[in-house]
Amino acid sequence: MTHPPGRRCGSVETCRNVREVSLFTDKRVFAEALPLRLIRMATVTLKNIKKVYDNKVTAVHDFNLEIADKEFIVLVGPSGCGKSTTLRMVAGLEDISDGDLYIGDKRVNDVEPKDRDIAMVFQSYALYPHMTVYDNMAFALKLRKMPKAEIDKRVKEAAAILDITEYLDRKPKALSGGQRQRVAIGRAIVREPQVFLMDEPLSNLDAKLRNQMRAEIIKLRQRINTTFIYVTHDQTEAMTLGDRIVIMKDGFIQQIGTPQQVFDDPENVFVAGFIGTPQMNFFDGKVVKSGDGYELHTHGAVMELTKKAQEKLKAQNITEKDVTVGIRPEHVHLAEASSSTLGAKVDVSEMMGSEIYLHVDADGKDVVLRIPSTELPAEWRAGIPYGTQIAFTFPPELLHLFDPETEKNILL
Repeated sequence: MTHPPGRRCGSVETCRNVREVSLFTDKRVFAEALPLRLIRMATVTLKNIKKVYDNKVTAVHDFNLEIADKEFIVLVGPSGCGKSTTLRMVAGLEDISDGDLYIGDKRVNDVEPKDRDIAMVFQSYALYPHMTVYDNMAFALKLRKMPKAEIDKRVKEAAAILDITEYLDRKPKALSGGQRQRVAIGRAIVREPQVFLMDEPLSNLDAKLRNQMRAEIIKLRQRINTTFIYVTHDQTEAMTLGDRIVIMKDGFIQQIGTPQQVFDDPENVFVAGFIGTPQMNFFDGKVVKSGDGYELHTHGAVMELTKKAQEKLKAQNITEKDVTVGIRPEHVHLAEASSSTLGAKVDVSEMMGSEIYLHVDADGKDVVLRIPSTELPAEWRAGIPYGTQIAFTFPPELLHLFDPETEKNILL
């Protein structure tokens, strides 16, 4: 990129970041841009979207998603799952190998980023180091030859929303990470786009700041009420921010649903293990037909199944089947030893204040119990000694059964 006369880039990292954001702020881009107007919302539709690099590596496979007007969608998954690539295709920073992308009712596969009427907030902030906060936020509007009074109004309104008014005269190097991220978000707000794209905007912040900024993004969404597409690898962010979550793995969509849906009814083992903290426990088990119903046998315990589960198994004409049993740590309970409980030995107790994360060894399986400290005897509230023998069980209505081969939930 070309730096203003007499100015030097603050760092190689900043220069690299600015090259990307220049697609949205470069003078040549905005010379042809439409005048800014009040925020209007838009649907976003991805139909059979595919991304192939060098005709060899497929990063995104057959991605289909309808994003409603004003919806907050979160793409979540581990590193390399294709979520950022998908977002960059929506932004126009990556070419689409196959499929159709619509913003509103317009197909935008071959539309330049400047003409898509979107704003993107990057993980690395991508602020101009030689400009004040005010000038960073106003830069795109100045290039559009917007009246100074309107620029001033928009910048100050955005600063007030983000609580950064007192920093408008400072330069980015004088700000904390959280404050810089607010400036980056503010720069997007003033442009008043149809769609906001956010690519892991909180990943560079410490845990406390991430929590604060999550709350700020929720409040921001309520204030400006437009369409958001948000990428993160953090399932806590996904659960707290999204109207719906798109869970991805290896370029494929694993499940789309509300936070409650993907938590309560995971469609496969990957989703079950990815959503929830600590992650779901898995056991080897077998469902066996017994009279008119079914029993679950797992690690020496025999458990009854709910009427709903019995009907699902009966509809599949199952008489006996190996299964993977899934149960969340918060749904595991200590119990008196019996034919319906599993035995285990305590390995580690993690005191978390109001609850204990209890790691136990059950027949060689590492199992985690998440137990409110109020449910424990007084002598165990500070932790349960290593080697203590315990028994535990879980409610049949809260367990999940997966096919060991397909890894799909057989109770859905």
